[in-house]
Amino acid sequence: MIKEMIVVEGKSDTVAVKRAVEADTIETGGSAVNNSIIAKIALAMERRGVIILTDPDHAGERIRKIVSAKVPGCKHAFIPEKDATRKGDIGVENASPEAIRHALAHVHTAFEGSIPVIGIDDLMEAGMLVHPHAAERRMALGNLLGIGYCNGKQLYKRLSMFGITREEFAQALAQIELGGLTS
Repeated sequence: MIKEMIVVEGKSDTVAVKRAVEADTIETGGSAVNNSIIAKIALAMERRGVIILTDPDHAGERIRKIVSAKVPGCKHAFIPEKDATRKGDIGVENASPEAIRHALAHVHTAFEGSIPVIGIDDLMEAGMLVHPHAAERRMALGNLLGIGYCNGKQLYKRLSMFGITREEFAQALAQIELGGLTS
């Protein structure tokens, strides 16, 4: 049984999570997260802790940002887009139990106000910004580090917010280079 409450988008996500692990969920009902849902999540945070597990798409990221801003200290679990896509549909409900368990076993806690150890120059040099394959490289990096896909500005913030070290960044970058994403 997972101690924390898991925030998901809808009923199908709850079903998928419960197939993978024994856990309680809070459903946001989509991207219009209302005050009563935020109050539920805040109470869960106070009593048990919260893990946010939303779809790896724009709407999922929007929900993650809203909940994180209103309920600080949440943990974050990310499923790579490739593991959450079936027949063109992206969502937690499409992920295998193994992918969900993997995401929940590799949660990150956000540390607001943390000092960045990886700078914009580092991201430029690593081909994560202003590079013909920057989006593809950021997706690979986000998947390897377990922090999800994001644009350049979000990547900079997440690396700091989740306390990613230079060593973790360098190891993931080496894997990307070995995987042929160097061009």
